[in-house]
Amino acid sequence: MLSHHEIATLILVKGTQDPLELDPADLDTLLEHEFVALEERPSGQACPRLTQLGHAILKAVGLRH
Repeated sequence: MLSHHEIATLILVKGTQDPLELDPADLDTLLEHEFVALEERPSGQACPRLTQLGHAILKAVGLRH
Protein backbone atom coordinates (compact mmCIF):
# COMPACT_ATOMS: atom_id res chain seq x y z
CA MET A 1 0.00 0.00 0.00
CA LEU A 2 1.31 3.43 -0.90
CA SER A 3 1.49 6.28 1.56
CA HIS A 4 -0.13 9.62 0.81
CA HIS A 5 3.39 11.00 0.24
CA GLU A 6 4.10 8.36 -2.40
CA ILE A 7 0.79 9.04 -4.16
CA ALA A 8 1.61 12.75 -4.10
CA THR A 9 5.00 11.94 -5.62
CA LEU A 10 3.25 9.97 -8.40
CA ILE A 11 1.14 13.05 -9.12
CA LEU A 12 4.27 15.21 -9.20
CA VAL A 13 6.05 12.79 -11.54
CA LYS A 14 3.13 13.05 -13.91
CA GLY A 15 3.17 16.85 -13.85
CA THR A 16 6.78 17.94 -13.39
CA GLN A 17 9.79 18.30 -15.62
CA ASP A 18 12.07 18.95 -12.62
CA PRO A 19 13.02 15.79 -10.72
CA LEU A 20 14.65 17.88 -7.98
CA GLU A 21 11.15 18.64 -6.63
CA LEU A 22 10.66 14.97 -5.73
CA ASP A 23 11.37 13.31 -2.39
CA PRO A 24 14.17 10.80 -3.05
CA ALA A 25 12.84 8.23 -0.53
CA ASP A 26 9.36 8.28 -2.07
CA LEU A 27 10.83 8.10 -5.56
CA ASP A 28 12.91 5.05 -4.56
CA THR A 29 9.77 3.30 -3.31
CA LEU A 30 7.95 4.05 -6.56
CA LEU A 31 10.91 2.73 -8.56
CA GLU A 32 10.94 -0.47 -6.48
CA HIS A 33 7.23 -1.05 -7.15
CA GLU A 34 7.77 -0.19 -10.85
CA PHE A 35 5.24 2.68 -10.75
CA VAL A 36 7.90 4.95 -12.26
CA ALA A 37 10.93 4.38 -14.46
CA LEU A 38 13.93 6.58 -15.06
CA GLU A 39 14.32 7.93 -18.57
CA GLU A 40 17.62 9.46 -19.61
CA ARG A 41 17.41 12.85 -21.31
CA PRO A 42 19.82 13.95 -24.05
CA SER A 43 21.55 16.08 -21.39
CA GLY A 44 22.36 12.87 -19.49
CA GLN A 45 20.01 13.70 -16.62
CA ALA A 46 17.68 10.89 -15.50
CA CYS A 47 14.05 11.93 -15.42
CA PRO A 48 11.29 9.85 -13.78
CA ARG A 49 8.28 8.91 -15.90
CA LEU A 50 5.11 7.05 -14.96
CA THR A 51 4.84 3.44 -16.07
CA GLN A 52 1.56 1.76 -17.00
CA LEU A 53 1.27 0.65 -13.37
CA GLY A 54 1.79 4.23 -12.19
CA HIS A 55 -0.96 5.46 -14.50
CA ALA A 56 -3.22 2.67 -13.18
CA ILE A 57 -2.63 3.78 -9.59
CA LEU A 58 -3.53 7.38 -10.40
CA LYS A 59 -6.63 6.18 -12.23
CA ALA A 60 -7.59 4.05 -9.22
CA VAL A 61 -7.41 7.07 -6.91
CA GLY A 62 -9.53 9.10 -9.30
CA LEU A 63 -6.91 11.03 -11.28
CA ARG A 64 -7.60 10.19 -14.90
CA HIS A 65 -5.79 13.00 -16.76
